[in-house]
Amino acid sequence: MTATTWNTTRPWRGIMVATVLPLRDDLSVDYDAYAEHVRRLIDNGCDGVVPNGSLGEYQTLTDEERALVVRTAVDAAGDGARVMPGVAAYGSAEARRWAEQAGEAGCGSVLLLPPNAYRADETAVRAHYAEVAKAGVPVVAYNNPIDTKVDLNPGLLARLHQDGSVVAVKEFSGDVRRAYEIGELAPDLDLLIGADDVLLELATAGAVGWIAGYPNAFPTTCAELYHAAVAGDLKTALPLYKSLHSLLRWDSKTEFVQSIKLSMDLVGRRGGPTRPPRFPLTGEIEAEVRAATEKAVANGHL
Repeated sequence: MTATTWNTTRPWRGIMVATVLPLRDDLSVDYDAYAEHVRRLIDNGCDGVVPNGSLGEYQTLTDEERALVVRTAVDAAGDGARVMPGVAAYGSAEARRWAEQAGEAGCGSVLLLPPNAYRADETAVRAHYAEVAKAGVPVVAYNNPIDTKVDLNPGLLARLHQDGSVVAVKEFSGDVRRAYEIGELAPDLDLLIGADDVLLELATAGAVGWIAGYPNAFPTTCAELYHAAVAGDLKTALPLYKSLHSLLRWDSKTEFVQSIKLSMDLVGRRGGPTRPPRFPLTGEIEAEVRAATEKAVANGHL
């Protein structure tokens, strides 16, 4: 087990795992399995969890399921501050309601995309984040211009931070150069690694957290990698990173949910099926994920 250095005053720092949601064969949510998964992650060196993100297939959940997932995570984590629910929604008012629900459950922060069905301009983006911030729970911005087509560039992030709307950003653009510009324009905005396959680059550029995918399958090794990376211990971090990178890069691909769930199944941590429109991996993609997972197991990663 890797010792954690969880920050109680800024609980969004450290390794916050974007949790997959175990489903039964009939595609109903297995809440008991999810609770067990949350406990296992924290027991094996992770600092907290991010339910109801894309890895949690939030888009396919009913309102009742989505709310119960948060409550299950809080109970399993033992401290609601360790839970950062995704509160993305089509409308700002709906996202604010999810943030208020997270606050009522005792969560320490929430993760918020820009409007996810509208290519919002800066005025609309700033209004969106300001509205959700009214819930009173610290907001972590999620910059994913690939999927949302809305780019929270460093200048806009600095203005969101100046507005008092966000405390941190999950940076998923893949452009590691942005880390330095964010640090220059908004030095008090916490930079969080948002894609597994740029972990080392963003950690050495000053990131203070990782909203992570592949710790779902390999929590102990990923925790060791993260702590070595942020400590600047490249002698430890670089070999681990190279060993895992063929797996970590699947966190940034279209099939990331199925890939991580498959890896979990292969290492004996049930990932289970996905809900349509996501279907099981087949053919070359399945073979590549299997090979990368088996390589990680053969190298002794846990």
